[in-house]
Amino acid sequence: MPVLNGYEAEESALLLAAKLMAASARTAPKGRGVDRVLTAVITGDEKERIAEAMEKKMEQKKNPLPGFKRDAENLRRSSVVLLIGVKGTVPKKVEDPLNCGACGYAGCAEFIKAEKRRGEDFTGPICMFEALDLGIALGSAVKLAGELNIDNRLMYTIGAGAKALELLDADVIIGIPLSASGKSIYFDRK
Repeated sequence: MPVLNGYEAEESALLLAAKLMAASARTAPKGRGVDRVLTAVITGDEKERIAEAMEKKMEQKKNPLPGFKRDAENLRRSSVVLLIGVKGTVPKKVEDPLNCGACGYAGCAEFIKAEKRRGEDFTGPICMFEALDLGIALGSAVKLAGELNIDNRLMYTIGAGAKALELLDADVIIGIPLSASGKSIYFDRK
């Protein structure tokens, strides 16, 4: 019988965990029953492309945040990353709007007509209910990672790098890198 060494088993478990987390994000509750959450599991060379995009973003930002470089190194040391994003530049149920005004416009009709702009990292304005859906999906995914004892961390910076590479057709993306090691690589960071 073949022997699966610990490293191989851990790598396989991390990929499976990312897939299960993507399913958890999909089945998380969505406001008004409209699902615009998107996911992708990234490994291998694509992780390096995201890390490079993160470092490039740091150089391009008006206020260069050193966290982009730090997080790029964390990404490189991670086995897999789950991207979770949302399409949010239209309101939920356009035909039956809530008109809450949380987007900054008087109502959904005004929000729909508003110019959608790409900022330094993401596209907006965003419907508050879509942003809530993203948060619930992220929480559902990382809860599962915690239950599986998989080290993880929510990273805006990974999402910004993934958005620059257009890896998801989403307006806002957050990355969740995964690792299995003797000590979490995502804490005690400089």
